[in-house]
Amino acid sequence: MFFNLQHTTQNSAARAGVITTDHGQIETPIFMPVGTAGTVKCIHQHQLIDPIKAQIILGNTYHLYLRPGTDIIQEAGGLHKFIGWSRPMLTDSGGYQVYSLAANRKIEEEGVTFRSHIDGSAHLFTPERSLDIQHLIGADIIMAFDECPPYPSTKEYTETSMELTHRWLDRCVVHQRKSKPKYGHQQHLFPIVQGGSFDDLRRKSCEYIADQDMPGNAIGGLSVGEPTEDMYRIAKLCCEILPPEKPRYLMGVGTPANLLECIDRGVDMFDCVLPTRNARHGLLYTADGIVNIRNKKWANDHSFLDLPFDNGQAGFRGSEAPTALEAIRPAFPQHTKAYLRHLIHTKEALGAMVCSLHNLTFFLWLVGQARTHILNDTFAGWKKEMVGKLASRL
Repeated sequence: MFFNLQHTTQNSAARAGVITTDHGQIETPIFMPVGTAGTVKCIHQHQLIDPIKAQIILGNTYHLYLRPGTDIIQEAGGLHKFIGWSRPMLTDSGGYQVYSLAANRKIEEEGVTFRSHIDGSAHLFTPERSLDIQHLIGADIIMAFDECPPYPSTKEYTETSMELTHRWLDRCVVHQRKSKPKYGHQQHLFPIVQGGSFDDLRRKSCEYIADQDMPGNAIGGLSVGEPTEDMYRIAKLCCEILPPEKPRYLMGVGTPANLLECIDRGVDMFDCVLPTRNARHGLLYTADGIVNIRNKKWANDHSFLDLPFDNGQAGFRGSEAPTALEAIRPAFPQHTKAYLRHLIHTKEALGAMVCSLHNLTFFLWLVGQARTHILNDTFAGWKKEMVGKLASRL
């Protein structure tokens, strides 16, 4: 894997780059749609390419391990072939899902014993086992096994957890270096910074992770309930320590405003289930703010729900469909707000599909616009204007 840092911007730590993998290039900053069980919910793979323009997607180690299982994925030739996706892919380690099973797991030095949420069967994830599963899945970027401490946690617990994550990382690095590519393409290990909301622990973890000299680095343990100000402070602190020549991945973040604020602080890569999860409940993101399509105000509104495109315009534009949408209408069917509200209220699958398509298109458009403004040295002013609108309710 190769990371080319193309440009850093004025009055900001924002940067633009290109990650090259065996499955293609990823222009950063980038948002990665989450395909938990081998699919981005409500979205077909061809829609991920157009109109969403996803350059990389995620698979979830925990869920894919349980269903369909690594034997089936291996027989298919890896997850790329199993799901029909030829572009880059990242898998998490399963650590976050195990963390979320607090009542059904036991953390020890060897690894984590947990019970399946499907049938209650017992399983053990060790650092080595997590990597073996990810090797069989076949992602281009794989994550070190870590413990994500809950928020809030005491400093004592957070430090003990961080040190365990570091010891597990040592085992991951050793195992990765002696493992051979499974499907003829390279797989690259990213360590994960932990340390909760404690600045000194985050510094220590960043320094430890940087010393491993892996192809990229991730920041974990955020967006778990901490105040937004803490997220931004920790993201900035980590980006100031992690090596600039490696991509920085902030895991599980976040809202459109979160993305821009953390790009401003030096983050390159993001993922989150937010755009698709909220879409299924009728919450839509636009450049003018957030729309709850379930609200009665849209019940008899027959104007179109617009989507962003390259001229920087997005949101609601009245009753006429913009001319520029004609070219992408086959990939992005146009529907009125009243019809979308009807679909969501009646729980029709089409409502979740169209809303998910809209939100992911918007998220990828947003990071694409951020990249353009970084390259043009206009990011700081644009970001300030955008953040002021993104969280408003329409």
